[in-house]
Amino acid sequence: MLLVILGDGVVANVVLNKTKGQSGGWIVITAGWAFAVTVAVYAVGPFSGGHVNPAVTISLASMGRLPWAAVPVYIGGQMLGAFIGAAVVWLAYLPHWPLTESQAGKLAVFCTAPAVRNPIANLLTEIIGTFVLVLGALAILTPQNLNPVNGWRAGFGPFLVGVLVWAIGLSLGGPTGYAINPARDLGPRLAHAFLPIAGKGASDWGYAWIPVAGPIIGGLLAAFLYGALWPA
Repeated sequence: MLLVILGDGVVANVVLNKTKGQSGGWIVITAGWAFAVTVAVYAVGPFSGGHVNPAVTISLASMGRLPWAAVPVYIGGQMLGAFIGAAVVWLAYLPHWPLTESQAGKLAVFCTAPAVRNPIANLLTEIIGTFVLVLGALAILTPQNLNPVNGWRAGFGPFLVGVLVWAIGLSLGGPTGYAINPARDLGPRLAHAFLPIAGKGASDWGYAWIPVAGPIIGGLLAAFLYGALWPA
């Protein structure tokens, strides 16, 4: 929920009309999402190990770091939180929806869309982005880098994951808006479909499978490579 409130919130601030942050640009959006991930991982770290992304959850289960029986519970929580977070953003920017004519802009607050619509290329971009996310997070949080004795794992791990997400947004986010998280895209897309948003258009369900399938594939590939190359 916190991830989407802050992440979708920064997009709303940039794309909706008459906000204080209107036209703030890509740097503002990527920074907002990076900080959103940092806050969310800090918030849920003590309870779940920082799971805010189904692609990460599935990847860790494939490595034996999470029981498969727990995966549906984690993903259910992630989806519910994403939907609620999107609804909160809708309420926070309530006066601005009727002032914004662009239906695509309104949809962009909730979920991703490609800059150039090409399903194969768009899927590949999401695979690459999530591959970097999962592999980078696994490498950052490995005990060889973050020694639990000195507190880095607990204190700085979420911050460094946020930096990683910022880097992905800046370097790889342009083609698709870097969902790299099925719940972050699908939960708010469902909220867009159900909420009475003034002047909204369609929820672009024809594209919706890409930010779900791409991150899962990319995460599994990263988990496989990490398991093959990094010492246990």
